Amino acid sequence: MKSMEEMIAAAQKAAETIQTQMGEAQAKLDTIEVEGAAGGGLVKVRASARGRIIGVKIDDSLMKPEEKQMVEDLVAAAFNDARDKADRKSAEEMQKIQGGMGLPPGFNLPGM
Repeated sequence: MKSMEEMIAAAQKAAETIQTQMGEAQAKLDTIEVEGAAGGGLVKVRASARGRIIGVKIDDSLMKPEEKQMVEDLVAAAFNDARDKADRKSAEEMQKIQGGMGLPPGFNLPGM
């Protein structure tokens, strides 16, 4: 049987490995892009899988004062679509990391 010190050292090393892998996963999420759309693609929002907004495109046909409310609604809808896709992509990537660590499905690490 291992000594208590060896067990503590092994647990600390495992925690450091998990922390490193989580940091790498978070960095990777910043490089993955998703695109949300609304109004049949008239408004598009690009975001990182981590949820950072990268850009917004609004079709020229919507750039009329009388379309202001509709544009605002479409931007909000496109943002929410991008956020949903970012959340799904993030969950996918985190699941890959957890699988690589041998953790059981559905096990959530702190901060996830």
